[in-house]
Amino acid sequence: MQKILRQIASELRVREAQVRTAVELLDGGASVPFIARYRKEATGGLDDVHLRELEARLGYLRELEDRREAVLKSIEEQGKLTPALRAAIEAAPTKQELEDLYMPYKPRRRTKGQIAREAGIEPLADRLWADPTLDPAAEAVAFVKAEKGEGGEDFTTVPAVLDGVRDLLSERWAEDAALVQSLREWLWTEGLLKSKLAAGKDENNPDVSKFRDYFDYDEPIGRVPSHRALAVFRGRTQEILDVKLVLPVEPEPGKPSIAEGKIALHLGWSHQARKADDLLRKCVAWTWRVKLSLSTERDLFARLREEAEKVAIRVFAENLRDLLLAAPAGPRVCMGLDPGIRTGVKVAVVDATGKLVDTATVYPHEPRRDWDGALHTLSQLCRKHGVNLIAIGNGTASRETDKLAADLMKRIDGMQRIVVSEAGASVYSASEYASQEMPDVDVSLRGAASIARRLQDPLAELVKIDPKSIGVGQYQHDVNQSELARTLEAVVEDCVNAVGVDVNTASAPLLSRVAGLSGSVAKAVVQWRESNGAFRSRQQLLQVSGLGPKTFEQSAGFLRIRGGENPLDMTGVHPETYPVVEKILAHAGKPVQELMGRAEMLKTLKPELFANEKFGVITVKDILGELEKPGRDPRPDFKVARFNDGVDDIKDLQPGMELEGTVSNVAAFGAFVDWACTRTAWCT
Repeated sequence: MQKILRQIASELRVREAQVRTAVELLDGGASVPFIARYRKEATGGLDDVHLRELEARLGYLRELEDRREAVLKSIEEQGKLTPALRAAIEAAPTKQELEDLYMPYKPRRRTKGQIAREAGIEPLADRLWADPTLDPAAEAVAFVKAEKGEGGEDFTTVPAVLDGVRDLLSERWAEDAALVQSLREWLWTEGLLKSKLAAGKDENNPDVSKFRDYFDYDEPIGRVPSHRALAVFRGRTQEILDVKLVLPVEPEPGKPSIAEGKIALHLGWSHQARKADDLLRKCVAWTWRVKLSLSTERDLFARLREEAEKVAIRVFAENLRDLLLAAPAGPRVCMGLDPGIRTGVKVAVVDATGKLVDTATVYPHEPRRDWDGALHTLSQLCRKHGVNLIAIGNGTASRETDKLAADLMKRIDGMQRIVVSEAGASVYSASEYASQEMPDVDVSLRGAASIARRLQDPLAELVKIDPKSIGVGQYQHDVNQSELARTLEAVVEDCVNAVGVDVNTASAPLLSRVAGLSGSVAKAVVQWRESNGAFRSRQQLLQVSGLGPKTFEQSAGFLRIRGGENPLDMTGVHPETYPVVEKILAHAGKPVQELMGRAEMLKTLKPELFANEKFGVITVKDILGELEKPGRDPRPDFKVARFNDGVDDIKDLQPGMELEGTVSNVAAFGAFVDWACTRTAWCT
């Protein structure tokens, strides 16, 4: 374990003691948000980014150590574990390098090299390798068998014996970890990823033509961007593209390749026209062409895919974080419009608390084209409920529906409209939770309600949806789904806890994202609230079934109670530090209500005066910061992008023109921006 701690500390460039404490807290059941927020003293101020990386590396290195022990045990049981091999295995820094070292000792089916060894041909191979001046044919005569072996092994001729030498030597060299690793790294730098249209595929087929950029494509494999790598691999999976790893320079017919030259150089051998050199050259060529070329291609394709997936997952995570932490419109009456053509535009009005108060369906588009009737219905709903914000889903007919909303705004003053992503709205609409929230509402209308709510509070609404269904990434279905899910769940958890949750209004899905609260405990919190009324203090949380002291410790600081018995319960100050606040109040000689929000007064207080052995200066500074801005929301202020009239098409753009827009998605190759009503443009 000490080795793991030292390595993580080196990678993160922090002190080993910080890593040790963080690992102890994680192993003890503490969540990353809790450690990052309330255990800064213990970890020396490690933030959530460091802790997430630490958590991931800890898991990898522990798996590596478990595998290392299994490998050592296996080789030792075979009686082949030498001190040098043990040292190499114990020093292997990655799973790949560990498996390279284990390769010669891994139990497997009998190979041709093993068969030759069992037939007693190894001494001949060693002799010819040690002294290439020997005549292979003459030396092989002594190893010719009179008849085939019991398993059908045929070494009854000199050529067959020499083939055994080839199989034995090439297998031995192909299991040389240092050789394999050097070839792998050389090809990662110099090799080309090459793709072409698979034979028999019609390039005019729409499903095939999507990959047109890769019908005749090659690029150094180590420099292939994430999005291109995943596109090529998708084409390969769909059998549209033939993909292979090629050498930087293809050899002339009959001449050795660069890879074969690398192998020969590693072995310290060169062709000097000695009697055995032709055979040894054949063995070297066999080592590359038969033993290593395909396995190296497989390894490098796996490496490229893994690195491309990391980038894609990171892009998805960053987009999701931006979406979850988008500015909330707040408690405003909002109308959600879920665009549609033949099925009509679904309409839902939610009040300032997000409660669904009215629904309708209008048909302004084809085939009914009831534009005036739609405007009349929408106008009535707006006046009846005092709507001042319109949320328009960005799906099919979004642009046309935006024009409808623009005409509506001409009839009613003081309204704003904004296009929002409707990704995942249909998933939510059909979910069990949506049916519980809106049991008597049609599935299609639930989607409009979700669109409206996600404008009021994106975080509170989007947590009801599986993060993968939000779809703000690139090639999300091509990446490791378990790793994607783990990363996105971490993003949601970090965002929810960074903002904090009002325990008296939050839904069970939102509460379940609070550090320490499981889904069942979150439901229990809601049930307690429904049975007993609003929570008046954080201490009442301990009355909830299943919410014990440990869960309370983890979650209480992220749960907010507004208008409760203790003003501190609406802040990010953890209940365990309330005694510190009492010392601050006593020193200031003022009640907490008079101190909260008084920045000029709080800045005169010296944190050192209130620190103790348990809660140091870092914690006291955080407390003072919370008192200065109690219940602060880290999200930006709500702002509606202003679209330029007359810019409805890409052709309307002119050099030097400045446009406001809403970023709808970001990929490694650029961003997608909704500008000019709902027209989407790709920007690099």
